Amino acid sequence: QVQLVESGGGLVQPGGSLRLSCAASGFTFSSFPMSWYRQAPGKERELVATILSAGGRPTYANSVKGRFTISRDNAKNTVYLQMNSLKPEDTAVYYCARRIGSYWGQGTQVTVSA
Repeated sequence: QVQLVESGGGLVQPGGSLRLSCAASGFTFSSFPMSWYRQAPGKERELVATILSAGGRPTYANSVKGRFTISRDNAKNTVYLQMNSLKPEDTAVYYCARRIGSYWGQGTQVTVSA
């Protein structure tokens, strides 16, 4: 069965960095686009970034462009989200997702606070 397991969340000060990882299993990882979403308290889930299966330019929400970078390692079945220059408004639960078939990880909490 499809499994997505996120890791790397935590508490960071404004201006800091975190790298999230999502380990995938149960499907041919290299064949599917992968995405990161986030959901802040009281807000709707937001698409943060998407990376295609191979090649092409990733896409980002305007709110994270220039600060976040999505990447993938198909040999390790892992997708990453490098988050730099973090702001308090980036605080949310971050989810890894395979949109095709609607598969989601359990989420990892990111808190940006002094």
